[in-house]
Amino acid sequence: MTDTEAMRIRRGGVDDIPAIIALFDGAVEWLAAQGRTGQWGTKPWSGNPRAVAMVEKYVTTGEPWIAEIDGAVAGTLTLTDGPGGDYIPEADEPERYIHILAADRTRHAGRGVGRALLAHAVEETRRQGVSLLRVDCYAGDDGKLVAYYESNGFTPTEPFTGPDGTWPGQVLARRV
Repeated sequence: MTDTEAMRIRRGGVDDIPAIIALFDGAVEWLAAQGRTGQWGTKPWSGNPRAVAMVEKYVTTGEPWIAEIDGAVAGTLTLTDGPGGDYIPEADEPERYIHILAADRTRHAGRGVGRALLAHAVEETRRQGVSLLRVDCYAGDDGKLVAYYESNGFTPTEPFTGPDGTWPGQVLARRV
């Protein structure tokens, strides 16, 4: 059995919020250990009321998806109908938008969790009769996150600056 065969993607819900926040705590720790603190800083999301509220908002208003490996939460993403922030313009057509993508890099690194979730988002978008899938991400430091989305079939469309005026971001799109 391959690693991806052992993975299951299921619909998430409010009961998954603690596990989703734990994924982001792990992601912050992993990034900080590499000296890459520009994206989310150094403090766990679980101690940041704004971050917790953002996760709760997307999980309760969007379509959360959970990747599990051997029954353990290994990653997440949520799909919505648009970017959800006034710093990124809405598309001029129906779209699905990816929010809060994270994977457990400690226990499941190299198992394709993020790629599987992105492929699932493509299939869900197509299944819903929508042809545009977009995502935004941190575009600072080494640009690895933008390159990651490009390696998954997304094309950079427009750069942006986050709500604080200093966070460099990039919107990417994929036709499905």
